[in-house]
Amino acid sequence: MAKTKKLSKDTRNKIVDLHQAGKTESAIGKQLGVKKSNVGAIIRKWKTYKTTDNLPRSGAPRKISPRGVKMITRTVSKNPRTTRGDLLNDLQRAGTKVTKATISNTLRRQGLKSCSARRVPLLKPVHMQARLKFAREHLDDPEEDWENVIWSDETKIELFGKNSTRRVWRRKNAELHPKNTIPTVKHGGGNIRVWGCFSAKGPGQLIRVKEKMNGAMYCQILSENLLPSARALKMKRGWVFQHDNDPKHTARVTKEWICKKHFKVLEWPSQSPDLNPIENLWRELKVRVAQRQPQNITALEEICMEEWAKIPATV
Repeated sequence: MAKTKKLSKDTRNKIVDLHQAGKTESAIGKQLGVKKSNVGAIIRKWKTYKTTDNLPRSGAPRKISPRGVKMITRTVSKNPRTTRGDLLNDLQRAGTKVTKATISNTLRRQGLKSCSARRVPLLKPVHMQARLKFAREHLDDPEEDWENVIWSDETKIELFGKNSTRRVWRRKNAELHPKNTIPTVKHGGGNIRVWGCFSAKGPGQLIRVKEKMNGAMYCQILSENLLPSARALKMKRGWVFQHDNDPKHTARVTKEWICKKHFKVLEWPSQSPDLNPIENLWRELKVRVAQRQPQNITALEEICMEEWAKIPATV
């Protein structure tokens, strides 16, 4: 029927008039010099729609058949790490040749999009139970309680960081499903390591840790930086200190120092760095540092301190 677009409206109307006069499709075609197939298409359109005008078109047909759509949707649902190249090869073996962009558009219409796999702690059942217990215990805590917490942690900041990510196909709000995440374990490394803290009132002090930290050094860091940070942030009486279960944080010398200072410490579930909001602050710092492109370790340290000091309390 596509060829009928070339026929003028006057010719199409003549075809219908001759058909109503009782002439056959072959006779009409010979009289008007039009192919019999085109004559038949015009007549069928007129019988169905009572018009010979060109009807609105819905666009080019889908290159991937409904069966092919089901196949690739089922494939990425079973294995979200399937690449577009893998899907392209699967379709080619089934006799369908398309581009990677077509595959992306097709899956997007099915509610799937390519996303970077979230990195999450490698959790054992005991860790999951501890995290669930923590969440239930603090579920109804008022906002004022969290405003009275000083959060702390150490992190590494690389001179030339690498964004090692893997992409997965997932549906909305499924970013933390085990199939869509990359388990990670905590290890040291990197060009410089820093310790920092913050509260709802803003960032506290940030220092570079140049040597391997042990319990004694950690106590010194807290003494020289945590207490001044609490005073600078004007924390209320009875403020709570948060740190994770790193061995130097749970060492006997550390526990004795904390007990001597009468600090309240927030009980923390193991393997839960993602629960600490300071992780969001570290990312903010690393993005700011990367934008300034330090070229050596000295510049990296200076820029870290400058950018940390610039982060406003609103952040």
